[in-house]
Amino acid sequence: MIDVLKIVAALASGYLLGSLNTAVIVGKLYGKDIGSHGSRNAGLTNTLRVLGKSAAALVLAGDVLKGIAACLLGLSLGVYAYSGGAVDCLSLLAAGAGAVIGHNWPAYFGFRGGKGALTGATVLFMLDWVMALVCLGSFLIIVTVTRYVSLGTICATMLFAAISFLPVWGHTFYFNIFAVLMAVVVILKHRENVQRLLSGTENKLAF
Repeated sequence: MIDVLKIVAALASGYLLGSLNTAVIVGKLYGKDIGSHGSRNAGLTNTLRVLGKSAAALVLAGDVLKGIAACLLGLSLGVYAYSGGAVDCLSLLAAGAGAVIGHNWPAYFGFRGGKGALTGATVLFMLDWVMALVCLGSFLIIVTVTRYVSLGTICATMLFAAISFLPVWGHTFYFNIFAVLMAVVVILKHRENVQRLLSGTENKLAF
């Protein structure tokens, strides 16, 4: 029987960790409200554009570390689901989902956060590093060719949701639900980017 209380605890703990929005915190250290500059998104890409490489490095480290911390916490709760030869740690999935949701809608910063891509990628690496490498490869190729970070993120997220259903990965349907929900969250947060991509006004990344 699945321990629902532990799942809820994992989700809540992941959310509270994810709500530590690094871009907002680093922006305050630099004397700027990152949500009022550039694309107004409290994430890595906007931090790089507005505050520069050193600030972006801090945001990258913070977003990765909170994703890892949330996943380790979920893993420690040890709630598993089995289906044939497939197995998934449900408390890990819940904590990872909470971290992404918290990053996007942080409780500490008026629910104005980032778009969940970096934290989501970190969570994916904690869940299945091989699948994560496949998605990361597609992201890097698309960004290198087009210089659109948003396009790379959207395509990699859609790829993640699609390939999660392949039995070769050895995951349960709980993982499929997680993959689809996380893809929906990330893509919804990028809806303005989609509009700008379609209109040809999306900002390109300067290497």
